[in-house]
Amino acid sequence: MAWFKKQKTTEPEAPKRSKVSEGMWLKCNNCREIVFRKEVERNNKVCPKCDYHFPISVIERIALLIDLGTFKEWDAELGPQDPLNFQDTKSYKDRVKAHQEKTGRKDAMVIGEGMMNGRRVVLCVFDFSFMGGSMGSVVGEKICRAIDRALEAKLPVILVTTSGGARMQEGILSLMQMAKTAAAVAKLGEARLPFICLLADPTFGGVTASVAMLGDVILAEPKALIGFAGPRVIEQTIKQQLPDQFQRAEFLLEHGMIDMIVERRQLKETLSTLVSHF
Repeated sequence: MAWFKKQKTTEPEAPKRSKVSEGMWLKCNNCREIVFRKEVERNNKVCPKCDYHFPISVIERIALLIDLGTFKEWDAELGPQDPLNFQDTKSYKDRVKAHQEKTGRKDAMVIGEGMMNGRRVVLCVFDFSFMGGSMGSVVGEKICRAIDRALEAKLPVILVTTSGGARMQEGILSLMQMAKTAAAVAKLGEARLPFICLLADPTFGGVTASVAMLGDVILAEPKALIGFAGPRVIEQTIKQQLPDQFQRAEFLLEHGMIDMIVERRQLKETLSTLVSHF
């Protein structure tokens, strides 16, 4: 008889991993590094490793540029119709309804008045989360209404663009907004009121071909994609390889298409300085 009791052997337990929610981390679209979400948010949604500017919401954009509690939105109730009875894989009415429910907005444009470092300005901001910030009848109408109010009150207008272009579901009615908004901007010029454009990532199509490039001063955020057709479409059309960083803000600045590239943390001060000079 053995003088000892055989002990039950077990494998040592692996150390327990701390359960860190994936929501605490972000993967940068530019440098591909994993970064701490709270650090990015403290840095105005800019990557601390490579200075990539993450997309921000309309609410965040307004908070970034306008003095706290001073923004008053105009014409929030304006929503699109479906005059062409357009349908692709889904009807236009259903698409609009789905995006209205997702964003809580009637369309892809927010306009209003607020104070920027104590100075009154009119602000127009595209909402990319609403059908890619596409410019349809409501977007064009709201830009024109904002300009009309600016003319009455003799205020500067600041336009922030993030858009894929004209809204194809509205056909020619969407394309008409290019001329309509351009005519409204011309009135600002006649009244000698400043019109400043900030191009954020991305700004494309009919928006670039019209109102976005009509500013007295045109700013862009770093590395923002700006153009008319996308690079793949251009390469396939001209059968040539495009230069590195083609359609990035830095490329456009080098070739005289925009006036300044401004980091997000400096945007409010830069815009405020421009407005005060005008």
